[in-house]
Amino acid sequence: MSSISVRQIDETTLEQLRARAARRGVSMEEEVRCILRAAVSGPPRLGELAVSTFGPDHGVELDRPGHDSHEPPTLRG
Repeated sequence: MSSISVRQIDETTLEQLRARAARRGVSMEEEVRCILRAAVSGPPRLGELAVSTFGPDHGVELDRPGHDSHEPPTLRG
């Protein structure tokens, strides 16, 4: 596994990191790893989130709406 060093972190940020790690009962190093993992992992797509929350595994069948052309509407004036 690789390592990195982060320099010039201000005291306020370090104290907030210490407090956050303490609330979770983990080391500062583990807290930083969790923060970095969350930062580089994209949030789930809305459709995937809806299916995982309300989909067939949860007794709900979702109808997918049809899509019209992606052409922008013309303005009449």
